[in-house]
Amino acid sequence: MLALAVPALGALVAEPVFVLVDSAVVGHLGTAQLAGLSLASTLLLTVVGLCVFLAYATTAAVARRIGAGHEREALQSGVDGMWLALGLGAVLAAVLWIGAPWAIGAMGGADDVAHHAVVYLRWSCLGLPGMLLVLASTGVLRGMRDTRTPLYVAASGAVLNTVLNVVLVYGAGLGIAGSGIGTAISQVAMAAVLGVVVVRGALRRGASLRPAAGGIWSSARAGLPLFVRTLSLRGAILLTVYVATGLGAVALAGHQVVSSVWGLAAFALDALAIAAQALVGQGLGAGNVEDTRRILRRTLRWGVGAGALMGLAMAAGGWWFALAFTSDPGVRSAVALGMAVTGVLLPVAGWVYVLDGVLIGAGDGTYLAWAGMLTLVVYAPVALAVGAFAPDGAWGLAWLWLAFAGVFMAARALTTGLRARGSRWMVTGA
Repeated sequence: MLALAVPALGALVAEPVFVLVDSAVVGHLGTAQLAGLSLASTLLLTVVGLCVFLAYATTAAVARRIGAGHEREALQSGVDGMWLALGLGAVLAAVLWIGAPWAIGAMGGADDVAHHAVVYLRWSCLGLPGMLLVLASTGVLRGMRDTRTPLYVAASGAVLNTVLNVVLVYGAGLGIAGSGIGTAISQVAMAAVLGVVVVRGALRRGASLRPAAGGIWSSARAGLPLFVRTLSLRGAILLTVYVATGLGAVALAGHQVVSSVWGLAAFALDALAIAAQALVGQGLGAGNVEDTRRILRRTLRWGVGAGALMGLAMAAGGWWFALAFTSDPGVRSAVALGMAVTGVLLPVAGWVYVLDGVLIGAGDGTYLAWAGMLTLVVYAPVALAVGAFAPDGAWGLAWLWLAFAGVFMAARALTTGLRARGSRWMVTGA
């Protein structure tokens, strides 16, 4: 489990580092630029997050087939998923480029904040085909229990993104546009490397590289429940940003920093879920129910414990984190308060992410879809109440994160925990 989780941790942490680097570089351009980045990156990550089924469904499908001894079919399903990722990425990039002003306006962006948000969104969305191909190819490799290759590629991509951001934003004088361009270039480069690795593996096992309509449709159909599940999660995140926008520029800028650090911690916790996905998929594919139960118990203990440790660091170090992102005293206070709240509640997130990974690895996407929509229904009125009654600025952001990290995550913990106690999700075979 550790052999899978530790490299997966590095690869997952490298992804939110992209957002952290963008936030640190752009934050020193001004508060309006940082607030604009918050809106634009939220929309971009929402689109990418909705397509995470490209990784999760592929991991589960590949792992099950390998567990059942069908390697060629496993790689063939992975190749079909990669073709789906490329086509979907191209369409979404075009839609975002054209609809960027409308989308930012719908999120409540106005004046200078909206201008900077549109610029970043348009340039960064050009990397969407690469971003989605990274998801699909990473899912193939995880299903094969190879988490080291995505680690190396993600770490290299994070370094490249850092260099390009500094050079393009400050050296070339492109401002926030340079940050978007650097992110797009880095993601396309990562996709090219991972694509070559998967293609070579497919050829060795006799899988075809040609796009097959039936296989692509099968990948899309298998990913639909996970798309709905992710839609509920991204809906909650979008609602949170919408409320933060109504709390003023200080709260919105502070939210960008807090959400970036939360994302870093969440992806770190998700490393255990990635390991659980591969092990649960292969275990159920081979019919080993008892091993699957042991994986569930162990990863839950580690998830909650890791959440507690990281939460302590976040709660205690909020002010120091803020110094790296902004010189605005109001934004610094908002960041410190927001991180204190998230740090206390992070152990709940550790429980949620592990159970989510276990159920995804088991192919229990339909239940996760229904549960996700239920938790969104529970969270929405609470978030809107914060927007209506909480004060602007730092304290308003603290109340907002109490709603998200507390109420929303507690609802997810309850629904996934009840499911895991039973055995209906433990379906064996390929």
